[in-house]
Amino acid sequence: MLTGVTRGLGRAMVEKFIELGHTVLGCGRSREGVEDLRKRYRPPHDFAAVDVALEHLVEPWAARLLSSNGAPDLLINNAAVINQNAPLWQVPGEEFDRLFDVNVKGVANVIRHFVPAMVARKSGVIVNFSSGWGRSVESDVAPYCASKWAIEGLTRALAEELPRPMAAVPLNPGIIDTDMLRSCFGGTASRYPSPLKWVEKAVPFILSLNSRDNGKPASVPGQS
Repeated sequence: MLTGVTRGLGRAMVEKFIELGHTVLGCGRSREGVEDLRKRYRPPHDFAAVDVALEHLVEPWAARLLSSNGAPDLLINNAAVINQNAPLWQVPGEEFDRLFDVNVKGVANVIRHFVPAMVARKSGVIVNFSSGWGRSVESDVAPYCASKWAIEGLTRALAEELPRPMAAVPLNPGIIDTDMLRSCFGGTASRYPSPLKWVEKAVPFILSLNSRDNGKPASVPGQS
């Protein structure tokens, strides 16, 4: 189960997981992106247009998938947004709120509606995408940093609540040439690996995570 599937890392992960023989159930905000995925990848893969920030949309989506597929073995919270580069006091309240609604509340919404089924089965791994800026900071992206620090704490606390042998892992994906990075770095973002190159190491690494990694901050190997 994967959020944020229509672009960037999410779209690249969809392709790699399917290439490796896994069934992918995912969501994204772009209806056009979801339709493209549906045309490209037929059932049992399943893609839906869902804004994870809106619990009233997450709840029926999760209920449908749990009814038809059961609890996921792997739940990846990837969906996130970043603020436009600016000092914290210049970031509009609406933009700040939207960022936290997606990056933090969205993760909590997905957990709230999928993880109980995983707990009942006492199996599964939850991977919440953090960032290098969830363990350090940078000017002009304070809201994003704050949201990813929140993901680090939320995930490590969740790890304390899960039954064995489940796991919750905050994952720093590294620095990848995505639209989000370009919004911060401009043209220099091209110096970093593309999502398609990134998944070659990232997806096998994610698949290797297990109960021994519960609550331990992780980073995709070989990424800055």
